[in-house]
Amino acid sequence: MDLADLKIKEYLDILQSDAPAPGGGSASALAGAQGIALFMMVAGLTAGREKFADDQDICEKAAAEGRDLFRELTTAVDNDTQAFNQVAAAYRMPKETAEEKEERSRAIRAGNLAATEVPFSVMQQALRGMEIAETLLGHSNPNAASDLGVSVLDLHAAVRGAWLNVKINLPGLRDAEKEDRFRRQGSDICSRSAKIAERVYNETENKL
Repeated sequence: MDLADLKIKEYLDILQSDAPAPGGGSASALAGAQGIALFMMVAGLTAGREKFADDQDICEKAAAEGRDLFRELTTAVDNDTQAFNQVAAAYRMPKETAEEKEERSRAIRAGNLAATEVPFSVMQQALRGMEIAETLLGHSNPNAASDLGVSVLDLHAAVRGAWLNVKINLPGLRDAEKEDRFRRQGSDICSRSAKIAERVYNETENKL
């Protein structure tokens, strides 16, 4: 059964166990999916209500984009664990002969690339979620203002948590060009995420 299909307590029981996966990468993806779900809830509490008629288009667009992001981030909860398992399997490969060593080395590099690409994708999706959530500021049901704020905090946590999982796998790429690209783009995503998180949090708090 996929992790995303487990009950909350079942997932948490696995997470707190001594099993090596799921770990921080899956948890980051889940935080992102939760953030998406929250701003979709806010959009749903606004759309279709006469007193928020001027905000219908913004809310409907947010909900529509959110559905795809929610699906992608939920899938990433499992994809991150699968990537970790791919790396672990590669390290268990035989290494007696020169051919076996070379094949094992290729498998490790491929596994590390997958283990880097999955959380990097989570970073991208979570940042996009933050951008969408920000569009709802001042254009959504004020009774759900705190929910929108928590949505952005969850998504910011997803970005930063996934970034840690990107960085820990970079040395295993054995590819300076790819490593540099991930570092530059990841740092940019973190910077943009932090600015959105601060803006949304401050504006939300000031309205409460």
